[in-house]
Amino acid sequence: MKTTLIALLFTSLFMCLGAAPAFAVDAKLRNGSAISASALETAGTTAVVLEQKEPGLSQKAVEIARPFGFPITNSMVVSWIVAVGLIVFSQVATRHMKPVPEGVQNFWEWLVEGLYTFLEGIIGAHLVERTFWFFATVFIFILSANWLGLIPGVGSIGWGHQGVHGFKIDQPLFRGANADVNLTLAMALVFFACWIIWAIREDGAVGFLKELFAPKGETDGLMKVVMVVVFFASGCLEIVSILFRPVSLSFRLYGNVFAGENMLEAMSTLVPKLGWLLPIPFYFLELLVGLVQALVFMLLTAVFTLLICRQEEEPAASRG
Repeated sequence: MKTTLIALLFTSLFMCLGAAPAFAVDAKLRNGSAISASALETAGTTAVVLEQKEPGLSQKAVEIARPFGFPITNSMVVSWIVAVGLIVFSQVATRHMKPVPEGVQNFWEWLVEGLYTFLEGIIGAHLVERTFWFFATVFIFILSANWLGLIPGVGSIGWGHQGVHGFKIDQPLFRGANADVNLTLAMALVFFACWIIWAIREDGAVGFLKELFAPKGETDGLMKVVMVVVFFASGCLEIVSILFRPVSLSFRLYGNVFAGENMLEAMSTLVPKLGWLLPIPFYFLELLVGLVQALVFMLLTAVFTLLICRQEEEPAASRG
């Protein structure tokens, strides 16, 4: 179990780093607009006023450093903190394994075994044995990142200016990891690659294509020709649906987390004197949303895997 947990959490770190190329491209675009930005400086006060009137949080993560030309954003910092924290926690929990678990080992085994049993009931024992490392990783990582983003200081510590209603943060040092579409898209693309590998491993290359395009059921004559055409057209539509899955997975998670952060920001600035009180009920709501979004991402990826790799599970189900 220890080796599995270490691999699981190192995979979470890999997913955090997987968004780096997208950040680099975004940074180049920002550098490319440096000339236009310097031109806007001639507008002086007008540009500052327009910037201050922009509602809510920035949709893009803020670049806070560029060591050796590599852009580091505030959301990347949070994702690295989450990944390193999970790795350290798993090491502490599994360093001295006891036959009767206690303390952090008890909690860690309860979490992992609970997830394993839950997924086994959904996708079956055969698939969960091969794919559990990914599904457990994304659930634990997304949940931890969502909840860490709710800690006071995330989004409220950084660089800014003195405004009419107090100090306003323009460049926060920390930003919720999943409030950056680069990270959510990276996780969705990693799943897409794993999904293809699992499907080919379970069905074979030919079986994979047959699962998408081959007609189902027993037909003869003209009806068989009709069914071949119908299922081929259906397979083409399925390909389009499959290609859009990374987009839907990434934007669903990003949209919910980003909307939650904007809601907390709005509640904290709605009444300046009550900025410490109004967001509190919404913090509890966001705790629930963070858990639900981690479950939704894990369950959707598990169901997508089951739909393409279910051939081996069906005989077992019929025997039961």
